[in-house]
Amino acid sequence: MIVSPTGTGKTLAGFLPSFLDISDKDSKGKLHTIYISPLKSLAKDIKRSIEEPIVECGLNISLDIRTGDTTTYIKRKIMKKPPNFLVTTPESLALMMSYENSKEYFSDLKYIIIDELHNLINSKRGDLLSLNLARLKQFSCELCTIGMSATIKNKRMFLSYLSNDNNAIAISSDIKKFPRIRILPTKKRIPWSGHMANYAVNEIYKKITSHKNTIIFV
Repeated sequence: MIVSPTGTGKTLAGFLPSFLDISDKDSKGKLHTIYISPLKSLAKDIKRSIEEPIVECGLNISLDIRTGDTTTYIKRKIMKKPPNFLVTTPESLALMMSYENSKEYFSDLKYIIIDELHNLINSKRGDLLSLNLARLKQFSCELCTIGMSATIKNKRMFLSYLSNDNNAIAISSDIKKFPRIRILPTKKRIPWSGHMANYAVNEIYKKITSHKNTIIFV
């Protein structure tokens, strides 16, 4: 399990064992690593982050996304010819596990990486994923599970979700990030009723365009 603040390189750290382990022999039409995120909206960002070292290092590794937004054509393609690295969600993995040839499909799997672990562990989605993890470990006895999160306090509880092996370890970053919280001032009068932020759209847009990267939580 990797515990480190957002923006410190957890994703790349999670994939590093896969990069070091995969060989030309493993990369020929075999599913080697699955990355699971509870947020399908992050799938494309993750794909871009992992494609960069693949291209820069000239690695012969194929990478695909399989979520609810993926077209039927791509889903069939992925099932017919597995990518080496697959980015998906708990629900999409559950659907793939339900297919008749799932045992054969996942038999060569070496690593499964679970991001945003704190969003899954105490939910029905986490229960579903836990069942599928147990089944995957029956398909592939060498399967290694890696969990990642920025906000974990009870590390032992999260480790027990990932594995019942006493040798499971938690790696924590020493990097500290301190938030700077500000309230956005607006020139227009805030309405007494309603929940729309239309009155502040211009100020919000100006703030967004003044930065390189912005994440908006709605």
